Amino acid sequence: MSSQKWFVTGASGGLGRALTGKLLAEGHRVVAAVRRVDALQSLKQAWPDRLEVEPVDVTCPDQIRAAAARHTDADVVVNNAGGAVIGAMEEMSEADIEQQLALNLLAPIHVTRAFLGAMRARKYGMFIHLSSVGGRAAFPGGSMYHAAKFGLEGFAESVSREVAGFGIKTLIIEPGSIATDFVANIRWAEQLDDYKDSVVDAVREQVRNFGEEIISGDPVKMANAIYTVSQLPEPPLRTVLGSDAYTVLEGSYTQSLEALKAQKELPSSVVFEGKRGFIPE
Repeated sequence: MSSQKWFVTGASGGLGRALTGKLLAEGHRVVAAVRRVDALQSLKQAWPDRLEVEPVDVTCPDQIRAAAARHTDADVVVNNAGGAVIGAMEEMSEADIEQQLALNLLAPIHVTRAFLGAMRARKYGMFIHLSSVGGRAAFPGGSMYHAAKFGLEGFAESVSREVAGFGIKTLIIEPGSIATDFVANIRWAEQLDDYKDSVVDAVREQVRNFGEEIISGDPVKMANAIYTVSQLPEPPLRTVLGSDAYTVLEGSYTQSLEALKAQKELPSSVVFEGKRGFIPE
């Protein structure tokens, strides 16, 4: 297998760092786009010729475009950077709302737009979007995180169909819990008295008490799985990682399908006779 050039956002810790290490060990070149360059010093020392560290704030489109212009030969672009603010929707500040959408939705959109043109010209490339079980199922307390991740999945799926004809592949990764600093880095919205002892408060406490005895996802194994899927001739659009993610999504899909089938007659009752409607091919 020939060496590939990967561009990975959020590579300084957790799953992004594990994936970067896997890629380097497999003989690939990696551009790690991070805010803290020094966080990758040990990997840089171990792989000085294969690892390039770029200081990039993915919430700044100008920095993204500048980095993409320096790496027009990137074969695989990984939108991995992300993070969560937990609290009731009413508890979210304007800054919380804007930060969640900027980091988890707008950043991967801008990254994709910045690299897409060069891939299209070469008729080759791949985008890997790190979504979440929270990109297909929602829990109380994560409204803005879910809004961003649901949006990311819709964006990625739509663009995947637009660019497949140019030889560009798309992967959406949906992990469950991972033994990383994700939970430690969660920001908490300022609690309102009305939400004390509510379902939001219950989720808040559960997340705060989320310890190693509960977290099931091994970041190294997940990184290995992502790499393996990326090398398949025809990788699936979505890949679920983690037994907790699978359990949640299986239950969510089952309930959604049952609810849809329960109202089967209603959709047909509101149409013009003999009209098919808009069903994209």
